[in-house]
Amino acid sequence: MALSRPLLPPQVAVTKVTMRKIMPPGTAKGWLRWVRWVPEVWNRRINPGGDEVPMPDPTPAATSAAPDPDEALARQRTIEQAIAEGHDADTPSDVGYVLDEAGEQKRLQSIADQRRKSLTRRRSHSQSRTKGGSHDVERDAGLGNKDKETPATAVEVQSGGSDGKDEEGASSEDEANVVWWDGPDDPENPYNWPTWRKVTNCTLISAMTFITPLGSSIFAPGVPQLMVEFGSPSPELAAFVVSVYVLGFAAGPMLVAPLSEIYGRNIVYHFCNVCFIGFLVGSALAPTLGALIAFRFLSGVFGSCPLTNGGGSIADMIKQERRGAAMAAFSIGPLLGPIIGPVAGGFLADAKGWRWVFWVLVMVSGFFAVVMFIFARETFAPVILQKKVDRLRKETGNDLLRSKLDAGLSPTDHLKRGILRPIKMLIYSPICIIFALYVAVVYGYLYLMFTSITEVFMKNYGFSASKVGLVYLGLGIGSMIGLVFFSITSDRTLKKMAARDGQGMKPEYRLWPVPIGAVMLPIGFFIYGWTVEYHTHWIVPIIGHVLIGIANLLIFMAMNMALVDTFTIYAASALAANTVVRSIAGAVLPLCGLKMYDKLGLGWGNSLLGFIAVGMIPIAFLIIRYGEFLRTRFPVKNL
Repeated sequence: MALSRPLLPPQVAVTKVTMRKIMPPGTAKGWLRWVRWVPEVWNRRINPGGDEVPMPDPTPAATSAAPDPDEALARQRTIEQAIAEGHDADTPSDVGYVLDEAGEQKRLQSIADQRRKSLTRRRSHSQSRTKGGSHDVERDAGLGNKDKETPATAVEVQSGGSDGKDEEGASSEDEANVVWWDGPDDPENPYNWPTWRKVTNCTLISAMTFITPLGSSIFAPGVPQLMVEFGSPSPELAAFVVSVYVLGFAAGPMLVAPLSEIYGRNIVYHFCNVCFIGFLVGSALAPTLGALIAFRFLSGVFGSCPLTNGGGSIADMIKQERRGAAMAAFSIGPLLGPIIGPVAGGFLADAKGWRWVFWVLVMVSGFFAVVMFIFARETFAPVILQKKVDRLRKETGNDLLRSKLDAGLSPTDHLKRGILRPIKMLIYSPICIIFALYVAVVYGYLYLMFTSITEVFMKNYGFSASKVGLVYLGLGIGSMIGLVFFSITSDRTLKKMAARDGQGMKPEYRLWPVPIGAVMLPIGFFIYGWTVEYHTHWIVPIIGHVLIGIANLLIFMAMNMALVDTFTIYAASALAANTVVRSIAGAVLPLCGLKMYDKLGLGWGNSLLGFIAVGMIPIAFLIIRYGEFLRTRFPVKNL
């Protein structure tokens, strides 16, 4: 469908992203200076509807280049698409899911069908109320002077089947019935919420995102107790009891993400919280090992909700240039939760037994679920606008009102499309595929360590269950270092790169920490493997854990942020695709890890993981160099 609207002034040509632009000389000194500006960065991180921070003018070199007409036209179309869908960045982050001509025609036809049915229903209702009266349905609906227009004609006009004059009239009619925000400062728009409400929502989401991964590993130190209680000596089965929870993380997002994009984030959060708590109770009361495994899996299915939808909720409320701190708090949960879990779980298992681990989880998650039910607000713009449409229809009696973000799909079609959306992203989006596979390896390594640390430190260093739990603090300290570093530098680097290039805030600007993490990851495994192999003092392998923790967090957060910035409206589906792949790796890799260590030993076993990580270092640089090309060259349409 050709664009009939006039083009805006041409923009500067899109320049390729180079490593010199992503990591310019002097950046390390700048990072040190940023440490002094932590209070200012934090205070300006979330600003409710305030004035944007002015960006410096592009450099003369960036503006003097003659713009390519094709690039200017492509940029104009993406800007118009962003305006039409209400996105926050001047360079839209949703270029990967615009509709093609067939998809747009299908959407318009669906809306026209809804319009025809509404007119027919209103005409029938009017005739039943009046006896022979001349009740003008179209005029009451705000449709101009088309007094004698039939429903069939309305469909033809909407779909462009008549002359230009009728098409212009139909466009005017349609605009009169489109519901949008009441101006740029509409308080119903989550971007305009007060800071306290944004902070409340982000805090509750981040808390649940911390608790559900916490449940994956919190009872790992108590696994020897439950294996003795259930009379099972299999080490593979012991590892599976831990990792089956993560397998639930792979199954849940395929249903949770589309449901949140149909019915809203909040109702899905509440439903999944209740089910999550219920299956935790089942785990605490499990009479057999099989029942425990089943309850653990179902807990993981419903516990995946905040992991899947949390990034979308944050994107709903906070603009791209201020999203770094909120995403940092959100992203720390999947990494820090499984690390902190064994620390608490070790002491609980020693003092009260492994079942009390689940009872403590029930108490903590129950508290936050109740607080979330009371204070959390819906953030998803299409659902908020649809509620506004329903309210206005009831108040005005105009059934032709529709949301500007209405895709013209029934709930069934929405669900079908939502279930297929993460799959389409994994099949057709190279960026989504590369990110998912890279994070899957990193996440799989993390859970391999969760299932092996207990045995390694009990056998090699004679640690008790409670002391083994403390070993996980190395990964936790590394994750916290990475969190502080990323949250301080992410948004500032994004703005700096956008101001320098004059091309808007691109998702690829979030990826600069990936090469740093890619280099640190194999170093950490080499240190950990060979120091444990030769029984070096226990602090040295934990130093290796710190490096692994920093690397994991930098890679995980940078790629998650880039996904959220790329698929803003459908961030939940993008994160769902990522969660599915990484959770499968997190569930399967630990089952192979213990046998690998038996065959190769701790030194060469961890070195094998390190060599694989070394082979992935070039990928970290290539996705920065060619990420924008892959994102724009292979868009995923009709999502």
